[in-house]
Amino acid sequence: MARVPWMLAALALVVGVLLDLFAPQPYTGLPLLAAAPLVAGATLSFRSALAVVCVTCVVSVAVDIERRRPATPLFVDLAVVGVIGVLALAVNRLIVRQGHDLALARDVAEAVQRAVLPDPPREVGPLTVAAGYTAAQAEAQIGGDFFAVQETPFGVRMIIGDVRGKGMAAVAAVSVAIGAFRQEAEYAPTLVTLAQRMDEAMARAADRSDPVISTEGFATAVLAEAAADGEVLRLVNCGHPPPYLVHDGQCVRLDPTSPQLPLGVGLGDVAPAGPVPVDVVRLPPGASLLLVTDGVTEARDKRGIFYDPVASGRMRRQFKDPDALVDALTKDVGRWTEGDREDDMAILVVSRRRAPRAA
Repeated sequence: MARVPWMLAALALVVGVLLDLFAPQPYTGLPLLAAAPLVAGATLSFRSALAVVCVTCVVSVAVDIERRRPATPLFVDLAVVGVIGVLALAVNRLIVRQGHDLALARDVAEAVQRAVLPDPPREVGPLTVAAGYTAAQAEAQIGGDFFAVQETPFGVRMIIGDVRGKGMAAVAAVSVAIGAFRQEAEYAPTLVTLAQRMDEAMARAADRSDPVISTEGFATAVLAEAAADGEVLRLVNCGHPPPYLVHDGQCVRLDPTSPQLPLGVGLGDVAPAGPVPVDVVRLPPGASLLLVTDGVTEARDKRGIFYDPVASGRMRRQFKDPDALVDALTKDVGRWTEGDREDDMAILVVSRRRAPRAA
């Protein structure tokens, strides 16, 4: 691919020379000669583009001398090629500067993403962990999906969620959600209390923000808690796509008994009508809990059919570790959509070890 720009510039130069030498009057190859510097300026480095401009000027003069043209047309052709060459070099510098600015912006966005959403620990308690984040657009490195895993006095607690909206307002809401989870997971005695305290924190943050963007402050989420030995999982679903249990070649969707409203809509001050049910799931050794955002469940193929991990044959096999499951699901969704994603996609996998970790 690196040779293509050189080949295009050389082709324009050669064809321009041939037209200048053999085309009937009054046709000349000057437009194609002038096109060579433009191609070089837009695709090559500055030094390479400068070399093409110089060669084109020399070739233009040589062809006019060969055709025995008067001095005036010779200098006019040289002036045309020279001016276009200078413009091509200016375009080259502009493209380089824009590329540098874009790379800097992507680096800053990636740094913000890692600061707000750091990678979870590889091992925590009786579990091994893997996560993946895929932006809907390759240029974007930041969005409203989030996840976290944390070892607490009550067991290993984890969350995956999706903030409503896009842009910096969504990023601000993600930082509030992650911060509230990190803080309250250490002290909330139950998952229900944890969800209520996160709801209160996000509602307060939304009330204090600009009224125009305060509606971006709520998030769907699944909160999970693993017992000290990892055998039992407790789940609370706050309006989020349900997780999946992957084990022995099977993928089972864990629909909530009673789905709750999203976090951040101000339910912390409202007493529930009854006890909020917490779903309890057994996690056998080697089994994995797969948590996803709607970038997975709402991925569509060309016919408009939604992707379903349960129906996918690629999810019905053994996975040696959580990373393999994250990688397989990411590739399967990409295959289903043929690379045409409309939403960010976050994946969190926690697997129970087959044997206790050595001291």
